Amino acid sequence: MIFTFETKLMSKKRIIVSVTNDLTTDQRVAKICNSLTDLNLEVILVGRILKKSIQINRNYSTKRFKLWFNKGPLFYANYNIRLFFFLLFTKTDFLWSNDLDTLLANHIISKWKSKKLIFDSHEYFTEVPELIDRPKVQKIWKRLERKILPQLQHTLTVSPSIAELYKKEYCIDVKLLRNVPYLSKPSVEVENIKIEGSKILIYQGAINVNRGIEFMVKAMKHIDNSFLYIAGYGDISTQISQLIQAEGLTQKVKMLGEIPQEKLHGYTIQADLGLSLEEDKGLNYRFALPNKLFNYIQSGVPVLASYLPEMSNLVKQYQFGLCIEKHDVQHIANCINLMLADEEKMKIWKLNALKAAQELNWENEHHVIADLF
Repeated sequence: MIFTFETKLMSKKRIIVSVTNDLTTDQRVAKICNSLTDLNLEVILVGRILKKSIQINRNYSTKRFKLWFNKGPLFYANYNIRLFFFLLFTKTDFLWSNDLDTLLANHIISKWKSKKLIFDSHEYFTEVPELIDRPKVQKIWKRLERKILPQLQHTLTVSPSIAELYKKEYCIDVKLLRNVPYLSKPSVEVENIKIEGSKILIYQGAINVNRGIEFMVKAMKHIDNSFLYIAGYGDISTQISQLIQAEGLTQKVKMLGEIPQEKLHGYTIQADLGLSLEEDKGLNYRFALPNKLFNYIQSGVPVLASYLPEMSNLVKQYQFGLCIEKHDVQHIANCINLMLADEEKMKIWKLNALKAAQELNWENEHHVIADLF
């Protein structure tokens, strides 16, 4: 039987979706939960609550654990224990585990209760920058991955290269589900970030190590008549704020903080250029296809991207911007100046981005989820 996304299941069944974040800005998981709801599934999304967490209002149920620990090994243990008992005592028909840090509890419960488990790997977890310089911790996560992944029947991931890595290492079938946004978006009013006489550059996403954020901040010293907005929050938010102060760039760079997902598009469409400059630090970044790239495309914003294979292949295929050749402040500044100065090319890149948006959107991608059911 072939399922379309309009197909409704005969009876309403429940699926529990789990993540370790606070649910506020996770665009991928929100889209997945909406798609599962459209399949007539009752969705419960489980995450955690932090001091800075804002209220969320979704068309499905949410639950956020208040944990004793919020980072390090005690956090992961604390979360998985809470998740284990929640799954154990909550009736469900399906389980959806997002990333390796939610997989242990889901895997055990799926075995005990004989429930279908879908594993969605948002990244190549054992090669994230936070682990590649900590071999002992990395080894623990790799051992967990090797123990569980070969047993999985339903695995998804975000880029073709990561899918191939899992297929080769564990001889499992891995489906591609890219981080593309909706083609049609609700209109949500946001503040005007335009500045008269200045081009607007934007970075959106987690403020974490090796995402090239330091390079883009420092590059602003060599770029005239432009302003950089950084939309997001992460482990190095404080360091980036201090860097902006230390470089005397408070009049050229502003941190917007964490923007709720429903408002992010309203900021992005005001930009002239989107930045995605991840560094080649571990296989996770090397083979990444970040949300932000597809968000820039959907907003018709030309892109300056990293030279890494998945990102550069996308930029070359759809011709909506340029790629840097190296992570060097002056080189990045030169690339930005070159792009902003060429008004004709900017128009072409913008049009190409909007054309690509007609193909690279969630409406075209979400059949992957329907096929699972």
